[in-house]
Amino acid sequence: MQRFWCLCWWLVLPASLIAQSQQAYDLVIYGGTAAAVTAAIQAKQMGKTVIIVSPDKHLGGLSSGGLGFTDTGNKAVIGGLAREFYHRVYQHYDKSEAWRQERREQFGNKGQGTVALDGENRTMWIFEPHVAEQVFEDFVREFQILVIRNEWLDRKNGVKKNGANIVSIRTLSGKTYTGRMFIDATYEGDLMATAGVSYHVGREAKAQYDEQWAGVQTGVLHHKHYFDPVKEKLSPYWVPGDAASGVLPRISTAPPGEYGAADNKVQAYCFRMCLTDHESNRVPFPKPAGYDAKQYELLLRVFLAGWRGTFQKFDRIPNRKTDTNNHGPFSTDNIGMNYDYPDASYERRRAIIKEHEQYQKGWLWFIANDPRVPKDVQDEFRKWGLARDEFKDNGNWPHQIYVREARRMIGAYVMTENELLKQRATPDSVGMGSYGMDSHNIQRYIIGAGKDAYVQNEGDIGVSTNGPYQIAYGSLVPKKGQADNLLVPVAMSSSHIAYGSIRMEPVFMILGQSAATAAVLALEEKLAVQDVPYVKLRERLLRDRQVLEFK
Repeated sequence: MQRFWCLCWWLVLPASLIAQSQQAYDLVIYGGTAAAVTAAIQAKQMGKTVIIVSPDKHLGGLSSGGLGFTDTGNKAVIGGLAREFYHRVYQHYDKSEAWRQERREQFGNKGQGTVALDGENRTMWIFEPHVAEQVFEDFVREFQILVIRNEWLDRKNGVKKNGANIVSIRTLSGKTYTGRMFIDATYEGDLMATAGVSYHVGREAKAQYDEQWAGVQTGVLHHKHYFDPVKEKLSPYWVPGDAASGVLPRISTAPPGEYGAADNKVQAYCFRMCLTDHESNRVPFPKPAGYDAKQYELLLRVFLAGWRGTFQKFDRIPNRKTDTNNHGPFSTDNIGMNYDYPDASYERRRAIIKEHEQYQKGWLWFIANDPRVPKDVQDEFRKWGLARDEFKDNGNWPHQIYVREARRMIGAYVMTENELLKQRATPDSVGMGSYGMDSHNIQRYIIGAGKDAYVQNEGDIGVSTNGPYQIAYGSLVPKKGQADNLLVPVAMSSSHIAYGSIRMEPVFMILGQSAATAAVLALEEKLAVQDVPYVKLRERLLRDRQVLEFK
C-alpha cells in the first residue's frame, strides 16, 4: 500500500504541473524585469488571466539588481504603476526600523535631480536592492500573479505561430505556455526575435534616421569617461612608445570606424555593485578565480598619471551603501567585451557574464591589493566591501548584469533622437521619458602610431532632451504581419541613441503597464495589437494615472 501511494503522488504532481503550463492565459509575459511585473499587474487589474514566465529567479531586473540610484530625469512624468512602485519604496523607508546601519537624518536627501525622499509626493527614488525586490514580490503576492521562474525560452523552436499570431511558447524544460496575447519583457528581446520580428543590433548610421548623435562618435567626448582628464597621453603599448612590445589588455587594435558610420557594437555592460563602508556589514573584496593583474596595467597608468576620480560614482543609497556605477577612463564598464551578447546562445551569454564578473571583481581586488596602486587611493578603497545583507544567495554579487542595450525591435514606429528632441511630433503617446540620451563607451582604441600613439575611448554620449518627450505606441508593436499579438516594452523599437534615454527603469515600468493595457484592449475587441484604437487606449491609460504629455 505504501508503494502504491508513493506511485500515485509521483503521477499526480507532474500532471498538475502539465495542466498549469497548458492552460490558455489571456496574457503570457516572458521575462522577469520591472516591466514584466507592471504589465502583469495591469492585466490583472483589467480582469484578465496572466502568467509571468521568467528566466530569472529574482524579479525586477536592474531595479532590484543594484540600480538603486534611480535614473529619472523629470519625475513629474513618472505615473501609474511606476509611481506606485516608488511610493511603496517610500512607505518602507518612512519606518524607523528600515534604517539599520545609519539614522534617517544621516542619509541626507540627495537624489537624481531632486530629493531622494519626497515627503510631499510620498515617493522615494533611491533604495537598497533587497527593498526593491521585496516590493516586486509584494506586488505579485497581492495581485495573485502566477510567476514561473528559471524557465528559459527555447530560442530555436520554442514559438508556435498560427499565421501572424503567436499561439504558445515552449521553454527548454519542455513546458508549453499558451496565450491569446504575449509580451516580451526581457532586456534581450528573445521572444521577439524567436517569433521572427525584425530587430537591430548596434549603431545606425547618422543618415539612416537623420540623427546627429548616431553612428561612430570619434572625437566626441562627453562626461568624464575618457582619457583626456588624465594629465598625460597614455601609450597603448607595454613599453611606452614601442609598438613591438605589444598592446596592453583591454585595448582594441582595430580601427574605430568612420565618424557617423553604422557598426554592430553595443555600449558597455557592467554590474551595479552594492558596496558598503559599514564595518559590521562589509565583506572584503574577494580575489576572483583566474585573477590576472596584467589586465589592469592601463588602470595603473591612469592612477600613476594622477587621476583620482575613483569614488565619484559611489552613489549613496540608504544604510551606508552605494549603487556603484562606472566612472572614468578605465572603470567597471567592460568595454568591447559584449558585442556578441545580444544574439549569443545562452551558453555563450553565461560565459560573457562570467567574464564580466571576473573582470569587475578583479578590478576591485587590484585597486585594494596591488602594491603599485597609489597609497592614498588604496587606503580609501580598503574601507569598502560588498554589502553582506544584499544578494545573499549569490555571494553578495548582483544577480543581474546591466544590459544597457541588446536587440532593439524595428517596429511599426521607430523612436529616434528627432522625437526626443521634439524636432518631430510623436504620434500616439503611451508614456514619457526625460533622461538625457546616454550611451556608455563602446570601444577603446588606439590613435596614432609608434611613439606618438595613445589610447582613447569612444561612444560615451550625453545629450539633454531639453525636457520630457513622448513615446509612441507604435514603438511597442511589431510591423503588422510579423507578430500581431505581441508587444515589446523593453527591447522596443528605437534607434541606438534614442534608446540611450528610453532605457531607464522607470520608463520600462511605464511601458510595461501601457503594453498590457493595449494587449487587453486588443483581446477584448479581437484586434491585432497594431489596430488598437488609440482613443480608447489613451482614455484607459489616463484613467490609470499614466502621464502622456507634459507642458
